[in-house]
Amino acid sequence: MILDVVDGGLLTTVQDAGRPAWTHLGVPVSGPADPWSHAIANLLAGNAPDAAALELTVVGPTVTARDDGLIGLAGADLGARVRGGRRLAIGRSHWIHSGETLEVPGHDGGSAGAGARCYLAVAGGIDVPLVLGSRSTCLAGGFGGLEGRALRAGDEVRTRPAGGPGPGRAELAWPDDEPGDSPDPLTGPAASRPRRLRVLPGNAIGLDALVGASWRVSPAGDRVGVRLEGRSLPDGIGGETLTHGVPWGAVQVPSDGRPILLSVDHQTTGGYRVPAVVISADLPILGQLFPGEEVVLEATDLPVAITALRARRARLARGAELLREAAGWDDLAGSAGG
Repeated sequence: MILDVVDGGLLTTVQDAGRPAWTHLGVPVSGPADPWSHAIANLLAGNAPDAAALELTVVGPTVTARDDGLIGLAGADLGARVRGGRRLAIGRSHWIHSGETLEVPGHDGGSAGAGARCYLAVAGGIDVPLVLGSRSTCLAGGFGGLEGRALRAGDEVRTRPAGGPGPGRAELAWPDDEPGDSPDPLTGPAASRPRRLRVLPGNAIGLDALVGASWRVSPAGDRVGVRLEGRSLPDGIGGETLTHGVPWGAVQVPSDGRPILLSVDHQTTGGYRVPAVVISADLPILGQLFPGEEVVLEATDLPVAITALRARRARLARGAELLREAAGWDDLAGSAGG
């Protein structure tokens, strides 16, 4: 499948699972800011969960299909639709036909299920060269993806050969949680405002001053970090310290007292104090923060963080299995003429 880019949108990049093996040389991991939605979009398109897909930020691209192809959409609902035709729901796969134009105009940030990023996966995965073992775009380094940059008008997005079911495959939906599951912080009641991020203690004082209070997401944010605005923190919490390694989700506090939540393209070392770190299970929520949103940080402990991560991985595995079963039944019905 080939997609001709009519408009690149605000920031549309190619992302796979990233390049975590190169952080010791100062290379950002990159990859999807919301890995949960990225994986779901890929599974809906019949891909491996870590395949290269498009990450759409706030306002997505406009692309025209040269061929028929199956896509998966997950993450924030940015209004994807076929021009002059049907609306394309999030959390589903959709057949796009040759000559159709897909446009993603974005939203105003006010709807309950809104977020900053949508993921568009195409059957077979996006075909761009491997750089340091990954197809992800590293904007800071200018490599990976499509020439190390965001999509722009005139680009061609090509896919790798798709395996599995052909054009007869039905469009599928990501399965709902089962009865008795704890609410998912991305799709359940906790997905409503304010956003809540669970944090563990960092290597500096100040955790108690960060948690519990309401913060606002600043417009000054990107894939490197999200700045929070709110009340002033007590003296002695923010400021510079000896340079040290920093993980995705680290809560840095500069001298001005405005916390920065490090995102997926963050630098590998930093010189600001880190009173807290967002737990791994909540990193997808961090990746969906929209400018102006209200955020509350909640202190937790390591056992809770590990349990939450295991639960998220179990949800993904179960959803993938249910999709495989649904696709298998569809293939069987098709072969029987049903």
